[in-house]
This record gives sequence, C-alpha cells and structure tokens, in this order.
Amino acid sequence: MIDEGFQLHLPSVDYLDGLRAADASVNTERNYASRIALYLSYTAALGIDWTRPSLQNLSGYLRWLVNEPLPPRGRRPDPEPRHRRPGTANAHLGTVCELLRWSALRGLVPDTVINILAQPKYLVYLPEGLDPGEDGQNRTVRAKAIKFSVAVPGFEWLVYEDVGRMIAVACHARDKFLLDLLRETGIRIGEALGLRREDMHLLPNSTMLGCKIPGPHIHIVRRPTNANRALAKSRQPRWIPIGADTVNFYTDYQYERDEVPRAASSDMVFVNLFAAPLGEPMKYPSTYELFKRLAKAAGLEAHPHMVRHGTITRWIKDGMPRDTAQDLAGHASEVSMKPYVHITNKEMREHAQRVNEIQKARKTK
Repeated sequence: MIDEGFQLHLPSVDYLDGLRAADASVNTERNYASRIALYLSYTAALGIDWTRPSLQNLSGYLRWLVNEPLPPRGRRPDPEPRHRRPGTANAHLGTVCELLRWSALRGLVPDTVINILAQPKYLVYLPEGLDPGEDGQNRTVRAKAIKFSVAVPGFEWLVYEDVGRMIAVACHARDKFLLDLLRETGIRIGEALGLRREDMHLLPNSTMLGCKIPGPHIHIVRRPTNANRALAKSRQPRWIPIGADTVNFYTDYQYERDEVPRAASSDMVFVNLFAAPLGEPMKYPSTYELFKRLAKAAGLEAHPHMVRHGTITRWIKDGMPRDTAQDLAGHASEVSMKPYVHITNKEMREHAQRVNEIQKARKTK
C-alpha cells in the first residue's frame, strides 16, 4: 500500500497488519488491500480527504463502483465492458467502513464520520438464535447507512461428475489428486494448500504415527507459519476419512513428485513441479488459475469453493447425519451449514410431482 509519492500509506498498512495479527487468510488480506487501494485512489483523484468523506462522497463512490468499467482481463480489450455487481460494490464499501472505524480508534478519523456509516434498524424478523431481549431491546441494531439493495444470491456447486470431468482433462497426477481430494473431503482450497506430509495418514493403521484413528484419513490443522500462508479457516483441528481411490491418486502424485529433486526437501503436500520456483509450496493465486483452466477445459465455469458446496450437499443427500457433516466440514454451527445444502431443479420438480400425486390419491379416497 503506497501513496502517490511511492511512500507507504501507514494507516492502511496498520489496518492490514491488524488483519494479519487476527489470523485472517491471505486471500482476505489481498482482497481488502485491493479494495482500500481503490478507495484511496478514488478519493485522491477527486481531491477528497479519505479520512473525512461525507455521506454524499460515500454514496458517489458506491455508484462509481458499479458504473466504472473493470479493466480488461488480458492484453486484449474485453468484447463488452464488465462492471461490478451491486453486491460486490457493497463489499467494497464495507471494507472502506472497516478501515475508517479502525483509523478512528487511532484518532485519524473523526466521530462525525463514523456516525454516518450506520443507522438504527428495527428487526421485524429475528435471525435464528437471536434473543430479542425482555423488552425487545435487541431488535434494534446498527445497520449500514449506504448500500445497494440486492437479492439474496444463489449458491453454485459442482456435482461429483463435474469434478470427474475436470480430473479426466488434467494432465498431471498432482492436479488429479488435488481435484479428487477436494471432491472427497470437502476441504477448502486453503486447507488443501496448507496440508503437510505429516497430515497424510493413509495406512489402514496409523498407530506407528501416534494416531489412533483407524483407516486412511487426513488431518486439517491451522498453521499460521505455513510458507505459502495457506490457512485453515477453523481453529479447531479435525480429521476426515478418505477412500482407496484418493489414496491411489496420492500415490501417483508421489511418483510424479519424486521426479523433481527440489521437491524432496519440502514438507508441504502440494508443491510446484512444472514452473519456478520448483519445489516451493503452491500458492492460492496460481492454484486458483489452475483450477479455472481445468474447469474451462472440461467445459465448465467454476471456482474451487463450488466443489466444497457439492461435496457437503452429496453427504447430506446420501444420508449422512447433519452433525457429522458439520464436523467433517469444519463448521462451528449448524447455521453455517445452510448455504451448503442444495437441491437441483430436477429434484424440485420430482418433489413437487410426488406431493401432487399424494394429494390426488387422498381426493380419490
């Protein structure tokens, strides 16, 4: 984060340091940094003091976010201009508000600015688990004063066969293993990149490793010290069983990995084998792009987290108890599970037809 004079923008750096101290993921830090940089560039271009924006300034910035075309994704211009969605603009402004609140604690932003960021809102419908209070005092909360009204977004997911198509077009054993591991375990991409060899307990009996868990499995452990800064979201360690096919994919990958001498010294599971720096742990940006390329080659438009949605949905539909699925997924509460259980349009139609048939049968009695 640098200013127009190529000097560090210290308030922003201080805020990002705070995120890192709170063990925020590298992706969160990267996204927040780009949003803050965009806000600072916008205010500097218009001569606005970033520490003292008015309500009109922030509203104008929100409109600018959706009206300003995005830069081209490659060297060639996009066929049609691309724009941010209102939900994305809301997320940008939310990060700006967090920066302003953080800076207010350090005396850089006046309270008058903080007071315009939120306004009282009465909750007619309470979120699940919220106690309204004896006199309903908890129904009034502070809500964002400036935001676009957007519909609740839908969630996309990849079914088992979709990931199979990606595995089929992958050229390298490492990439096939990564895809299969995501599909079978439902782990986040950051959790996969944070795996170390000591986490792979693939024998029928792991007592020699000091582990009493029977059967092949992997351990997910949050490690802020990972060189690639891959971080498990949950602070609670967990283990996930894996099947024979996943073990076979891992074995094939080990043969491929052994052909790269520089990979021998790394204790990380996923390392660079085909591009510099060889043997170094894979990082999120390059892995994300790899996933996108494989998805495109398989005729799909997808991102890694869609695999997790598909896996958890499959667990529930196959009869796994929800509390077991919650533990395997690493969710702290059942509420966190709700966005991950999906139903297809075909299934919705089949359910509706069954209800109609039951109703018809009742009428004929």
